[in-house]
Amino acid sequence: MSTDYQRARAELGHRLRELRVESPDGRLTGTELAQRLRWPQSKVSKLENGRQTPTDDDLRAWTDAVGQSAAFDELRARLRGFESHIRSWQRQLAAGHRPVQETWNALVAESRVLHMWENNAVSGMLQTAEYARCIFERYTDLRSSPRDMEEAVRARMKRQDWLYRPGRRLNLLMWEGALRARVCPAEVLVAQLDRLSGVVGMDTVRLGILPLDAELRIPPGNPFSVLDERLVVVEDWHAELWLDEAETIALYRRVWDTFAESAVFGTEAQQVIARVRRSIKV
Repeated sequence: MSTDYQRARAELGHRLRELRVESPDGRLTGTELAQRLRWPQSKVSKLENGRQTPTDDDLRAWTDAVGQSAAFDELRARLRGFESHIRSWQRQLAAGHRPVQETWNALVAESRVLHMWENNAVSGMLQTAEYARCIFERYTDLRSSPRDMEEAVRARMKRQDWLYRPGRRLNLLMWEGALRARVCPAEVLVAQLDRLSGVVGMDTVRLGILPLDAELRIPPGNPFSVLDERLVVVEDWHAELWLDEAETIALYRRVWDTFAESAVFGTEAQQVIARVRRSIKV
């Protein structure tokens, strides 16, 4: 995760440690606190060392257990300050697109199961190099960022190695409109659609398409990714949002599941892709 995010979580952990050590009941060890809370000692250690994000309930239990309940509001305010972490595109793209892709490569490499929703372009996890190059060119022009398209394309293509590792699972939903978006020349789009059709049936990929005429229970909203039920990344024009609160992650999974109810998979998904491909005049 980002340096800012890690620093904020580490500072919160340091404050939790202070409260434990300065308990009115006398200095508590991590083991003693874990026993009071009936938690694994490892959880106390992870929270204090900034390796796990506490919930509100964790903070309430901690402050009560160390006899410093009045500190709860302070801790909750700290938590609210970084649980929705905004990573501005202006700052991220100052050095070009390649570093952003490498950050994503690291996130994906740490994950075993991905749930993704895309409604404006083909997912980067399944893009061809030519399609990816067009996407990077469009965003580089929009944001006047450094033109490192070739390095960015190579980094994005490297991420796709993840699809061929045992035990990985990509659950991807895309709106039909994303398949039709003319963000590249027709011949590039045709090749991209062929790539999509070819991954249907891969044992590491579950690809669902929401046809344009499908009944949607909720509006399409923004693209997002859920990584192992531990992190949600939401894309917007100005920034990415990195969200790791359990309730928020659960909400995005419900959103994904709701979209899945309107999607078609397998042969039906291939039929939608083929229909879009036939509509393109090369």
